[in-house]
Amino acid sequence: MSRLPALRRRTTTVLTATALAVVGAGAPAPAAPDHHAKESRMTQVIPAPVSVTPNRHGGEFRLTPATVIDTDRGARRVGEYLARVLRPSTGYRIPVVDDRRHGGGGISLELGRVSPTLGEEGYELEVDRRGVEVKAATAAGLFAGVQTLRQLFPARIEARTEQRGPWTAPAGRIVDYPRFAYRGAMLDVARHFFSPDEVKRYIDQIALYKINRLHLHLADDQGWRIEIESWPRLATYGGSTEVGGGPGGYYTKAQYRDLVAYAAERHIEIIPEIDMPGHTNAALASYPELNCNGEAPPLYTGIEVGFSSLCIEKEITYRFVEDVLTELAELTPGEYLHVGGDEAQATTEPDYLKFFQRVLPIVEGLGKKVAGWHEFLKATPSTSALPQFWGTTTSNALVAEAAERGHKILLSPANKAYLDMKYDANTPLGLAWAGFTEVDDAYAWNPGEYVQGVPEAAVLGVEAPLWSETLEVSDHIEFMAFPRLPAIAELGWSPWSTHDWESFRTRLAAQGPRWTELGIDFYRSPQIDWQ
Repeated sequence: MSRLPALRRRTTTVLTATALAVVGAGAPAPAAPDHHAKESRMTQVIPAPVSVTPNRHGGEFRLTPATVIDTDRGARRVGEYLARVLRPSTGYRIPVVDDRRHGGGGISLELGRVSPTLGEEGYELEVDRRGVEVKAATAAGLFAGVQTLRQLFPARIEARTEQRGPWTAPAGRIVDYPRFAYRGAMLDVARHFFSPDEVKRYIDQIALYKINRLHLHLADDQGWRIEIESWPRLATYGGSTEVGGGPGGYYTKAQYRDLVAYAAERHIEIIPEIDMPGHTNAALASYPELNCNGEAPPLYTGIEVGFSSLCIEKEITYRFVEDVLTELAELTPGEYLHVGGDEAQATTEPDYLKFFQRVLPIVEGLGKKVAGWHEFLKATPSTSALPQFWGTTTSNALVAEAAERGHKILLSPANKAYLDMKYDANTPLGLAWAGFTEVDDAYAWNPGEYVQGVPEAAVLGVEAPLWSETLEVSDHIEFMAFPRLPAIAELGWSPWSTHDWESFRTRLAAQGPRWTELGIDFYRSPQIDWQ
C-alpha cells in the first residue's frame, strides 16, 4: 500500500517507555463491584450486541470452586477454551463435562435449535443466579457468546495469575448476531517479521472482539515469510532481512499449519497474501530468472513502493506463481488466496492485465476464491473474487462497477481502518500518508453506505490492516491496534442502530482495565475517559 518515503525509526526501548508512561504499570485489584457496576457490565460489551436486557430484579451469577462448564456434542472445544480463560485468575478447577448431572450452578454451552435470525455466528446468552446458558446453532456462535461472557465478569478474570474474587456476572439476557459475515484484521509480517508466538498473541486479542478473519501479508519487497519447498531460496534468502536491515525470518510449513490450527480453534480463518506482480523484490532477489534481465537485485530494507515487478513475458513467472499458490493452497483450508495487485507502478497496464489473465485462473483451479486489493478489478475477475477497497475517498468507479456486476466488497478505507496511521503528530510509531486517525475517526463511518454505488447488500465486511514499516514487536502492534481495532470490530459486528460515539467511548473506557490485565500495551487516547 502507499507509504511515505521516509521512516523515523524508534527503538523498542523508546516506545516501551512511552507506552508504559501512558498505560501505567498496572493498578491494584479493584474492590468488589456494586449492583450498579454489575448491571453496567451487561451494557458495556464491545461489539455492542443486538439486544441487551438486564434482569430488572438484579441478581448475579457467581463462579465458585464448584463451577463446571457443561457442554454437549460439538461444544466441548469451546468449553475447554473458556475454562483455560477462567482457571488462572480464579484458581478454580472448572472442569468441562459432557452431561447435565452436576446439579446446576455452572456454565452451559449448548448447540441446538435457536432462532434462524441468529445465523451461523449468533448466540443467545442468559445469566441468572442459577447459572449461565449460551445457545447457538454452531460452535462459532458459542465462541462469540463466550467472548461476550468474558466481558460480563470483572476485568481481573483476564489475569494469568490467581486473584481475589468475587467472580460475578450480572443477570440478564443478550441476543446477538453479526451485521457482516467478514470481520477482519490484517497483519503485515513482511516489512517486519513477527514470530509465531507474536502472531498467536494477536490472534487471541482480535478474537475477543469477534474478528473472524486474519489476513497475513506474507511477501513484499522487504521479505518473504513462508516456506515454499519448490522455491526454497524465497524463504532462506528472501526472508533473511526486513525494514531497517534486521534479521527477518520466515514460517516453516509446520509453523504455518500450527498458526492456521490455532486461529481455527478461535474460529478465525487465515487468509494468506502473496502480493504480485509488484511488491516482489524479495522474490526477484532470490531467483534471478524471475527478472527480465536475468539479474537479481539486492535485498531491500527501505519502505519505498512501486519499483519492483515480476517479468510478465517470461513463462517461468507463471510456473513460479503456480508453484507458490499451489503449496499455499495446500496449507490453507480457508476459501481465499489473496494475490495483492496493488501499486504495480513498474508494470505497464497491458502487462498488468496480461499477468492477471494468467494468474486468476490458477487460483480458481486450486479450488480457491481470489482476493486482491481493489486495483486488480482492472483485470475483470469473476464475481466470486473479493476486491478489498483501501482508498481514501468515498468514491471509486472500479469498485462501484464491481458491486453492480455482483461482487461482494471488503472495505478497508486507509483513512479510517488502517491501524498503522498515527493517532496524531506526536505518535511515536506509524505513518501519516492517509492522515491522522484517532479513535473517533476509526469509528465514524458506516460501511453500509460509505462508498458511493456500494450498498450494504454488496458489502461482505470490513478489515483493519496493520502495516509494519515502523513496528517491530508485539508492544508496537498493540499500541497501534488498541483502542482502534475494537472500533472497526464494532462496525463489522453490531447493527447500525447501536452506533453511538458517546456510548462507544464509555464502553471502550471500561475495556482499559481488561487490557491491562491482558498485558496489552494500549494507547490511552485523550478522547476516552479511561477507567
